[in-house]
Amino acid sequence: MLVALIAGQAALAQSFAFSQVQVEGNARIETSTILSIAGISRGETVSAGQLNDAAQAIRASGQFESVDVVPQGSTLIIRVVEFPTINRINFEGNRRLSDAELGAVISSQERRVYSPSLAEADVAAITALYANEGRVGATISPSIIRRSDNRVDLVFAVSEGGLTEIERISFVGNRSFGESRLRRVLESKQAGLFRVLVGRDTFVADRIAFDRRVLTDFYQSRGYADFQVQNVDVALTRERDAYLITFNVQEGQQFRLGNISVSSEMPEADAALFEGEVRARQGAVYSPTTLENDIARLERLAIRLGINFVSVEPRITRNDRNLTLDVNYVLTRGERIFVERIDIEGNNTTLDRVVRNQFRVVEGDPFNPRSIRESAERIRALGYFSNADVNARPGSSADQVVIDVDVTEQPTGSLSFGANFSSDNGIALVASFSERNFLGRGQALSFNLSTGESNRVFDFSFAEPNFLGRDLRFGLDLRYQTTDNNNALYDTETFRFSPSFTFPVSDNGRLRVFYAAEYTDITDVRGTSVAAEDGVPFADVDPAERASLLIFNEAADGGLWAQSVGYGYSFDTRRNGLDPTTGVVLRFGQEFGFGDTQFIKTTALAAVETRVLREEVTLRATIEGGLLSYSEGSSRVTDRYFLGSRVMRGFEPGGIGPRDAATGDALGGNAFAVARLEAEFPLGLPEEYGITGGVFLDHGSVWDVGDLRGLSEADVLYNDFTARTVAGVSVFWDTPIGPLRFNFTEALDAQPEDQPKNFDVTISTTF
Repeated sequence: MLVALIAGQAALAQSFAFSQVQVEGNARIETSTILSIAGISRGETVSAGQLNDAAQAIRASGQFESVDVVPQGSTLIIRVVEFPTINRINFEGNRRLSDAELGAVISSQERRVYSPSLAEADVAAITALYANEGRVGATISPSIIRRSDNRVDLVFAVSEGGLTEIERISFVGNRSFGESRLRRVLESKQAGLFRVLVGRDTFVADRIAFDRRVLTDFYQSRGYADFQVQNVDVALTRERDAYLITFNVQEGQQFRLGNISVSSEMPEADAALFEGEVRARQGAVYSPTTLENDIARLERLAIRLGINFVSVEPRITRNDRNLTLDVNYVLTRGERIFVERIDIEGNNTTLDRVVRNQFRVVEGDPFNPRSIRESAERIRALGYFSNADVNARPGSSADQVVIDVDVTEQPTGSLSFGANFSSDNGIALVASFSERNFLGRGQALSFNLSTGESNRVFDFSFAEPNFLGRDLRFGLDLRYQTTDNNNALYDTETFRFSPSFTFPVSDNGRLRVFYAAEYTDITDVRGTSVAAEDGVPFADVDPAERASLLIFNEAADGGLWAQSVGYGYSFDTRRNGLDPTTGVVLRFGQEFGFGDTQFIKTTALAAVETRVLREEVTLRATIEGGLLSYSEGSSRVTDRYFLGSRVMRGFEPGGIGPRDAATGDALGGNAFAVARLEAEFPLGLPEEYGITGGVFLDHGSVWDVGDLRGLSEADVLYNDFTARTVAGVSVFWDTPIGPLRFNFTEALDAQPEDQPKNFDVTISTTF
């Protein structure tokens, strides 16, 4: 052993000096390049260790399959075998992902040098891509096929395997909310009835991090200030074909707001002026969103008062005994930093001004981090980009910053052909086109063409959301519709042209003003041809063979044009999420007709939605009404209200309200009022099926035909307010094609001539 050690040390100590260095085997790589990497010059004395280092350096360059450094007397020979060039890259066995999708994630490229380490990295990238698609069992095997001229074909053999779905999502430590409620918060979903169509029931590791965040936001917005997701346990089933995910949470106690105050550390900022901007109220459930909205209002007020660089710091004092949080909004002086410029990249189609319109600051304004974050949210909310990152970096001086906006555009248009079904109007063929970012200008353009059994509609709409560079939405709507009223009583033709402007008037309020020009015509009234053939007045035709005399007299007016101006106000607390469990919506609008016909059309809606019983049950209450009054002219059947299933469930279209006593025809009314009560709740079915139940009660009526035009009061049934009451049960089904609602109804209070409908299918909406 001692002899071997001494011999080894002697070998390492051996030195060489070469008068000539030769490189053999290289065809693509220059000899000078290889010598430079080796770092051995002619005449230089080197040790055996340095020769070994030279060989390792050449191998580390990644250009050669093998490297041998051989001393031969005064000549050093470096023999190399170059890696081949990639001739082609092929994928075999892939069906779920295309060659283009796989090629986008690998680093190996055709006509570049083949590298085994790079190929292994490509295998990892493809495997990760399949894992994101829920196929964690996918295996990738790289191989090479030798070609002439030191070329190879690189082949990735893919075995995709099956989907590895999420079989169960469960929670540990939750006391205030049930598992079904918490599962609805998460982006990840359990595999359910539509597992082929729902992409969120496959396990994606990155999605778990997002789920932790949204779960935390859910609890904190409901007052659980100390909530934590302690860990997330992800395990495969015994068969390794599905995941079991368990969220271990610590809820903590629910806090409410205590004393709310405003103080100032800046002499020029009077705290008393800012107190009126605070919306948080003592006793309300604590929510970070409430504080964020208050801070934003206080900062905006400071800007309006000309006080720049104001930073609002919420100082919170915990009162663990009574579970309250006292909040003091302190006005402090922030850093004097200005916006040097705003750089936008990635918007290949969208114009810069569309993105800049989402900023409330321009170059040279004071820098406000909160304002920049809000601008980033507005950019993402546009829906034009699959990704939008907004970051601030140092500018050309210490007191300036540059705002970098990096966006990735996504498709914003759609063209579709198909069919739809309405229980009111039957089956209709539909063609539609919509573009939310027309020519990259941020404008919305759409048209819809629908032709059905009794209803043919063409709609066109255009909207500019930032008219004149302001938060002012300009809209233009055109609608042309012809109908035969479902029962061939008469045909109608309607055209409406309406430009409008919409703008905010408060945090939750919007005001819309509009002008409208409308043409209506009533034709082919049933019985007209019979009267002509028999040579008798229309009123003398058998009532079973004609429409109402009122409709006939209204049709005699021919086509009429009406002009009007109007406004509509909406108030919706769901816009800012101040109370995540309760939403309030108020709508009120009036339309004023002028010219040959003068009228006032008033509509109103008040609705509230709240969640109770650990947020498992949703309660909704709505009151809706309308009034149409004429000072010149009178309403026609095309103007009056007919309550469809959206407003009053349990009846056919025109199934309630004023009716001709002789013919039984629905005449519509100039007034309506409906109250709707509803509850939605789980049915005990697996949550992943997306099926819930509901019960509802509707109470209301439509009345007042107005000018009877040849009829007497005795000729019209239910012309006064005559209330109807309907009760029913619903099945809500959240399908991949949209939320559907199946209503089973029973009229508790109806009139003899009403036309009940015991079942209908609609698109599920709230209000």
